[in-house]
Amino acid sequence: MVSFDDAVAVVTGGGSGIGQTTALEFADRGTSVVVADVDVEGGEKTVADIEAAGGDAVFVETDVTDLAATQAMVDTAVEEFGRLDYAFNNAGIGGARGPVTDYPAEKWRAVINANLVGVFNCMQAELSQMQNQDAGGVVVNNSSVLGKVGFETASGYVAAKHGVLGLTKTAALENGETGVRVNAVCPGFIDTPLLAEGGITSDPEVRDQIERRHAMDRLGTSEEVANAVLWLCDDDASFVTGEALDVDGGYLSQ
Repeated sequence: MVSFDDAVAVVTGGGSGIGQTTALEFADRGTSVVVADVDVEGGEKTVADIEAAGGDAVFVETDVTDLAATQAMVDTAVEEFGRLDYAFNNAGIGGARGPVTDYPAEKWRAVINANLVGVFNCMQAELSQMQNQDAGGVVVNNSSVLGKVGFETASGYVAAKHGVLGLTKTAALENGETGVRVNAVCPGFIDTPLLAEGGITSDPEVRDQIERRHAMDRLGTSEEVANAVLWLCDDDASFVTGEALDVDGGYLSQ
């Protein structure tokens, strides 16, 4: 694997939250970054911030539920920078809330498409490129602590994130001898715009309840997840594949 300062990374959902922070961290280490998102304004701001700090980045408007769009995203990385070394498949939505018996089918499909099918689409394009490179590559998928346990009223999100871990482990087995490593991060509840949109951080009582589910009695930060992603990409993690790394402040310890 090349070093970070010679490498090229793709980050989906790079226009805000964990994705934006991870894109900035890659760039800070000298990696050229393809920022992918449906949010044009947010994605372009991430690129502008990277360039203002002296880094290299391009924005690609990408709907990860569209296989042609994810292939175009990878093609852009190769056309602009010559290769693809790291991919962080982070794009996703919180989705509807409600018990299984009342969960609208169309909203279920929307969550599964964004959070599971989207990761599958990205991996198809990314792995195909990495398998044909001399130095291989690393894929990191963003699952969740809810990819390992249940959570009331969030069946769509929970099912999708469990599926991401299944995809991760399967791809790791398929690529063990190709020079490509595939891992996942499983964040706890992270203080991002997604939580605000879901009413968790905007409601003090709800926020307190969620914080107390973590052994550290607080929400995580995007920087803490980004650090885990970059560690999994680093050669220090060269014997790590198929891993679902908890970044959860002890959420799963209770």
